[in-house]
Amino acid sequence: MGSFSAIHWIVVVLVIVLLFGGGRISGLMGDVAKGIKSFKKGLTEDEDDVASAAKPAQRLEQRPTATPDSTTTRDEQKIDS
Repeated sequence: MGSFSAIHWIVVVLVIVLLFGGGRISGLMGDVAKGIKSFKKGLTEDEDDVASAAKPAQRLEQRPTATPDSTTTRDEQKIDS
């Protein structure tokens, strides 16, 4: 009672070919191949996204900020306003 012999596997394959036909099986295999290609393409796109996200962001120019007079304090500026 172990695995099936070669004759059993040949009979199983013949039954599958008779049920589905040769064209259907090749069509299914083509669809599987397209799915694998699409999956691999998606993986490479994700790797590209990760690589571009790893690049440091460009530095923006800093605008000069208006500094209050060093002689006046914050409280004095509030009162003046």
